[in-house]
Amino acid sequence: MNNKIIESVHRAEQTIRKEFHHSLYSRFLKGIDEFDMVKNGDRIAVCISGGKDSVLMAKLFQEMQRHSNIDFSLRFHVMDPGYDEINRKRIEYNLDLLGIEAEVFETDIFRTVGDMNANPCFMCAKMRRGCLYK
Repeated sequence: MNNKIIESVHRAEQTIRKEFHHSLYSRFLKGIDEFDMVKNGDRIAVCISGGKDSVLMAKLFQEMQRHSNIDFSLRFHVMDPGYDEINRKRIEYNLDLLGIEAEVFETDIFRTVGDMNANPCFMCAKMRRGCLYK
C-alpha cells in the first residue's frame, strides 16, 4: 500500500472510532449483539454496491473483526451489473482508499434489462439478488 492509501484508511477508521463511535459504531455493535447476529466461526460476506451504505457496512465489519472477541471470517464482493468504465473505476478506487479488498464479479444485468419497457427496475433487482444467491 502506498502512503496515500495508508493515510486514507487510517483516517476513515479513526473517524468511525472517534467521531461516529456513538451514532454508528456502537449502535451497529448493539444490533449485532441484541439480535445475536454474529457467532464464533461465522463466515460473513458483504456485497458492496459502491454506495455509502454498503461501503460503511464493510468498514463497520472490519472494525468489529479487528476489535471484537468474536472470531469470524469476512469477505467483500462487488457485483458489476454492467457499470460503465468510469463508475467501475470509481468503486475500485474508493475501495482501495478505504482498505477494502473485494472480489469483483461481472454480470450483464444492465444489458438484459435495458430493453425492457415494463418494470426494468424490478427485474434488475430480482436478477441482482439471483446472482448474489449463486
